[in-house]
Amino acid sequence: MSKRVAVAFTGPSNSGKTTLVEKIAKILIKERKVAIIKNDPKDKAHFDVEGKDSHKFSQTGAEVVVTSPTRTTYFSQREKTLDDIVAMINDFDILLVEGLKTLPLPRIAVFRNKIDESYFSCSEAIAIDDTIDMATYTMPESIDILDLNNTDQIIEWIHAHAKQL
Repeated sequence: MSKRVAVAFTGPSNSGKTTLVEKIAKILIKERKVAIIKNDPKDKAHFDVEGKDSHKFSQTGAEVVVTSPTRTTYFSQREKTLDDIVAMINDFDILLVEGLKTLPLPRIAVFRNKIDESYFSCSEAIAIDDTIDMATYTMPESIDILDLNNTDQIIEWIHAHAKQL
Protein backbone atom coordinates (compact mmCIF):
# COMPACT_ATOMS: atom_id res chain seq x y z
CA MET A 1 0.00 0.00 0.00
CA SER A 2 1.39 3.41 -0.93
CA LYS A 3 1.53 6.19 1.60
CA ARG A 4 -1.11 8.90 1.61
CA VAL A 5 0.22 12.41 1.19
CA ALA A 6 -1.13 15.95 1.01
CA VAL A 7 -0.02 19.29 -0.35
CA ALA A 8 -1.76 22.67 -0.41
CA PHE A 9 -2.02 25.52 -2.90
CA THR A 10 -2.61 29.13 -1.96
CA GLY A 11 -2.53 32.53 -3.62
CA PRO A 12 -4.61 35.59 -4.39
CA SER A 13 -7.91 35.40 -6.28
CA ASN A 14 -7.52 34.72 -10.00
CA SER A 15 -3.86 33.70 -9.68
CA GLY A 16 -4.47 30.33 -11.33
CA LYS A 17 -4.79 28.04 -8.28
CA THR A 18 -7.82 26.14 -9.54
CA THR A 19 -6.38 25.74 -13.03
CA LEU A 20 -3.12 24.40 -11.60
CA VAL A 21 -4.84 21.97 -9.21
CA GLU A 22 -7.05 20.77 -12.08
CA LYS A 23 -4.04 20.17 -14.39
CA ILE A 24 -2.11 18.31 -11.70
CA ALA A 25 -5.12 16.20 -10.68
CA LYS A 26 -5.73 15.13 -14.30
CA ILE A 27 -2.12 13.90 -14.55
CA LEU A 28 -1.89 12.26 -11.13
CA ILE A 29 -5.28 10.50 -11.40
CA LYS A 30 -3.89 8.32 -14.20
CA GLU A 31 -1.77 6.42 -11.67
CA ARG A 32 -3.05 7.36 -8.21
CA LYS A 33 -6.27 8.02 -6.32
CA VAL A 34 -6.61 11.79 -6.01
CA ALA A 35 -8.80 13.75 -3.62
CA ILE A 36 -9.28 17.54 -3.70
CA ILE A 37 -10.42 19.86 -0.94
CA LYS A 38 -11.46 23.37 -2.04
CA ASN A 39 -11.85 26.02 0.62
CA ASP A 40 -14.76 28.41 0.07
CA PRO A 41 -14.05 31.19 2.63
CA LYS A 42 -16.99 33.34 1.52
CA ASP A 43 -19.49 30.45 1.54
CA LYS A 44 -20.40 31.08 -2.11
CA ALA A 45 -20.59 27.50 -3.36
CA HIS A 46 -24.00 25.90 -3.80
CA PHE A 47 -24.35 22.17 -4.26
CA ASP A 48 -28.04 21.55 -4.34
CA VAL A 49 -31.10 22.60 -6.29
CA GLU A 50 -33.95 24.28 -4.46
CA GLY A 51 -37.12 22.22 -4.49
CA LYS A 52 -35.34 18.85 -4.79
CA ASP A 53 -35.54 16.34 -1.93
CA SER A 54 -31.85 16.56 -1.10
CA HIS A 55 -32.14 20.35 -0.75
CA LYS A 56 -35.15 19.96 1.53
CA PHE A 57 -33.22 17.46 3.65
CA SER A 58 -30.13 19.70 3.86
CA GLN A 59 -32.32 22.61 4.98
CA THR A 60 -33.17 20.63 8.14
CA GLY A 61 -29.59 21.09 9.38
CA ALA A 62 -28.97 17.32 9.33
CA GLU A 63 -25.96 15.63 7.74
CA VAL A 64 -27.26 14.41 4.36
CA VAL A 65 -25.77 11.78 2.06
CA VAL A 66 -27.22 11.36 -1.43
CA THR A 67 -26.12 8.21 -3.18
CA SER A 68 -26.58 6.96 -6.73
CA PRO A 69 -24.96 4.28 -8.91
CA THR A 70 -22.23 6.72 -10.05
CA ARG A 71 -21.60 9.08 -7.12
CA THR A 72 -22.11 9.82 -3.46
CA THR A 73 -22.60 13.39 -2.30
CA TYR A 74 -22.27 14.46 1.32
CA PHE A 75 -23.94 17.68 2.50
CA SER A 76 -22.64 18.72 5.88
CA GLN A 77 -23.92 21.63 7.95
CA ARG A 78 -20.85 21.53 10.20
CA GLU A 79 -17.31 22.76 9.73
CA LYS A 80 -14.85 19.89 9.36
CA THR A 81 -11.17 19.71 10.31
CA LEU A 82 -8.63 18.30 7.88
CA ASP A 83 -8.53 15.11 9.97
CA ASP A 84 -12.34 14.82 9.76
CA ILE A 85 -12.27 15.19 5.98
CA VAL A 86 -9.34 12.79 5.52
CA ALA A 87 -11.15 10.18 7.62
CA MET A 88 -14.33 10.71 5.60
CA ILE A 89 -12.69 10.46 2.16
CA ASN A 90 -10.25 7.81 3.38
CA ASP A 91 -9.57 6.14 0.00
CA PHE A 92 -6.93 8.29 -1.71
CA ASP A 93 -3.20 8.40 -2.37
CA ILE A 94 -2.73 12.13 -2.74
CA LEU A 95 -4.79 15.01 -1.39
CA LEU A 96 -4.63 18.42 -3.08
CA VAL A 97 -5.93 21.27 -0.93
CA GLU A 98 -6.81 24.65 -2.39
CA GLY A 99 -6.76 27.39 0.21
CA LEU A 100 -6.93 26.86 3.98
CA LYS A 101 -3.70 28.73 4.76
CA THR A 102 -3.86 27.68 8.40
CA LEU A 103 -3.42 23.96 7.69
CA PRO A 104 0.04 22.60 8.50
CA LEU A 105 0.73 21.32 4.99
CA PRO A 106 3.56 21.94 2.51
CA ARG A 107 2.24 24.77 0.40
CA ILE A 108 2.77 26.16 -3.09
CA ALA A 109 1.71 29.79 -3.50
CA VAL A 110 0.53 30.62 -7.03
CA PHE A 111 1.16 34.06 -8.53
CA ARG A 112 0.70 35.79 -11.86
CA ASN A 113 1.53 39.44 -12.64
CA LYS A 114 2.80 40.19 -9.12
CA ILE A 115 3.93 38.37 -5.98
CA ASP A 116 2.23 39.06 -2.67
CA GLU A 117 5.07 38.62 -0.17
CA SER A 118 2.60 38.08 2.71
CA TYR A 119 2.26 34.48 1.44
CA PHE A 120 5.97 33.74 2.05
CA SER A 121 5.42 32.94 5.73
CA CYS A 122 3.01 30.08 4.93
CA SER A 123 4.59 28.72 1.72
CA GLU A 124 7.47 26.39 0.90
CA ALA A 125 7.37 27.12 -2.84
CA ILE A 126 5.95 29.61 -5.30
CA ALA A 127 4.69 28.82 -8.79
CA ILE A 128 5.00 31.75 -11.18
CA ASP A 129 4.89 32.41 -14.90
CA ASP A 130 6.74 34.86 -17.14
CA THR A 131 4.47 37.76 -16.10
CA ILE A 132 6.58 37.99 -12.91
CA ASP A 133 9.85 39.92 -12.96
CA MET A 134 11.92 38.15 -10.29
CA ALA A 135 14.46 40.99 -10.28
CA THR A 136 11.97 43.14 -8.38
CA TYR A 137 11.60 40.69 -5.46
CA THR A 138 13.86 39.48 -2.71
CA MET A 139 13.04 35.83 -2.23
CA PRO A 140 13.68 33.99 1.02
CA GLU A 141 16.21 31.20 0.40
CA SER A 142 13.84 28.66 1.93
CA ILE A 143 11.26 29.07 -0.87
CA ASP A 144 11.53 27.01 -4.05
CA ILE A 145 10.62 28.75 -7.30
CA LEU A 146 8.57 26.67 -9.72
CA ASP A 147 7.35 27.31 -13.26
CA LEU A 148 3.55 27.64 -13.13
CA ASN A 149 3.33 26.15 -16.64
CA ASN A 150 5.60 23.16 -15.94
CA THR A 151 3.31 20.56 -14.36
CA ASP A 152 6.06 17.91 -14.41
CA GLN A 153 8.30 20.15 -12.28
CA ILE A 154 5.44 20.92 -9.87
CA ILE A 155 4.49 17.23 -9.56
CA GLU A 156 8.15 16.39 -8.88
CA TRP A 157 8.13 19.01 -6.08
CA ILE A 158 4.91 17.52 -4.69
CA HIS A 159 6.41 14.00 -4.64
CA ALA A 160 9.47 15.33 -2.80
CA HIS A 161 7.67 17.58 -0.28
CA ALA A 162 4.08 16.39 0.29
CA LYS A 163 3.26 15.61 3.90
CA GLN A 164 2.48 12.02 4.82
CA LEU A 165 -0.95 11.69 6.45
